[in-house]
Amino acid sequence: MGETDYISIPSCATKIEDSASPRPSSKHSPKVATAPPSSNYTSVSPSAPQQLPPTTPTKVPFNIASAILASGIAIPSPSPKVPRKQPGLLSTKEPLSLPITTANFRKFAAKSGPVFWLQDRIEEILTWKKGWKVTTAWMSAYAFLCFFPRCFLLVPHTILLYILISAHSSRNPTPSRLSEIPADPPYPHAAEGSPEWFSNLQGIQNLMGVVSDTHDAILYNVVPHLTFSTPASYTLLAFTFLSFFGLLLILPFIPLRLTFLVGGLAPFAMNHPLTQAYLPIILGPHMKKWHMQLTRFVDDDRLEDKHWNSELRVVELWENERLGVYGGTQGWSKANLGPDERKGWTRGRDGWSQVHEDGTEDVSSNLTFSLEPGWAFVETEDWRKDLEASWIEIDSDPDGWIYTDNSWQSPQSVMPSEWANIGATRRRRWIRRIYRDSSS
Repeated sequence: MGETDYISIPSCATKIEDSASPRPSSKHSPKVATAPPSSNYTSVSPSAPQQLPPTTPTKVPFNIASAILASGIAIPSPSPKVPRKQPGLLSTKEPLSLPITTANFRKFAAKSGPVFWLQDRIEEILTWKKGWKVTTAWMSAYAFLCFFPRCFLLVPHTILLYILISAHSSRNPTPSRLSEIPADPPYPHAAEGSPEWFSNLQGIQNLMGVVSDTHDAILYNVVPHLTFSTPASYTLLAFTFLSFFGLLLILPFIPLRLTFLVGGLAPFAMNHPLTQAYLPIILGPHMKKWHMQLTRFVDDDRLEDKHWNSELRVVELWENERLGVYGGTQGWSKANLGPDERKGWTRGRDGWSQVHEDGTEDVSSNLTFSLEPGWAFVETEDWRKDLEASWIEIDSDPDGWIYTDNSWQSPQSVMPSEWANIGATRRRRWIRRIYRDSSS
């Protein structure tokens, strides 16, 4: 019996071609495939009602153990505990176990409500949703503590006294208030399957996303500059060194109370409804320009030496959409484009140039560009929206769109309301840089 007689070759296996076999030659320019620009948005017509999901989930019993088992998570067998001389740590307590994970998650989901309740109350105060009296009262209290900073030492005592006095008044009520004593504990945990319990799960879900996104943003955008992985690390080192000693010189002259007062009241001022309404109008024309300049600065910082030492060019792509019935609501989509008009992605400004040079249409998830020999896309960056709409004389909306009528004429920065009935279209420009690759 041979050494490989026991191997069972599945019927779906594909034979690997010999690398030494000659490859077919292409007479055309090499095709470079790239993913299309990512449009992470869901835009609908302002006049169309939006169907929002219900805020309270259905009261269906939820078994977290079954959910974990159904997800196919493989729990490794716990390694035996090794006695240590050091004091016990959290990592040496209980081994990884599905029952323990399930029980602890149930307890955490049932009793984590106060954390998200406090988060919601702080957000309501900062965004003026509780009324101007409540927010102004908190601003006044913060201003008082800024001018009398020693009063910060009394804040823990004030909170503790408030809790004790509130608990004492409910424990020893007057005879007329005996009927108001609740029979349940004052702060019961959420029952499993209740709307409060699902609300806690929603908060845990969103918190995990925020922590993950923050971790990735710091790891990929900040850490490389701190570990001398980019040329900007030396600039950052020099700036930190000079600013440190400069701050030491002017530190005695900085009004700390005024600084903390302005810094603490700034979030309240920025989240005021009037500020949120008029600030984009005042700074709107400049915000898009600053956003593009900041994005280009970040992209330039990520360029490698081979990019800087070669010639850089910009290729452009147009995204086209039509307003129409799609998915039960009147919204913008490429699926609303007719068969005899421009496609969802086009290369030319006229909107009729095909993506391929051979005249074929590309409606798949990849766009193919016939770059000249020796050119390649910059690997450290992706497609960027032209928010300034530099290809046309009028301004675009905050997301770079230019609105046109049903026949792609009469460009406007904002879609007129009467176009919602007669039909409307829109397009925007995407750009990406290419460089001459000398190694190809």
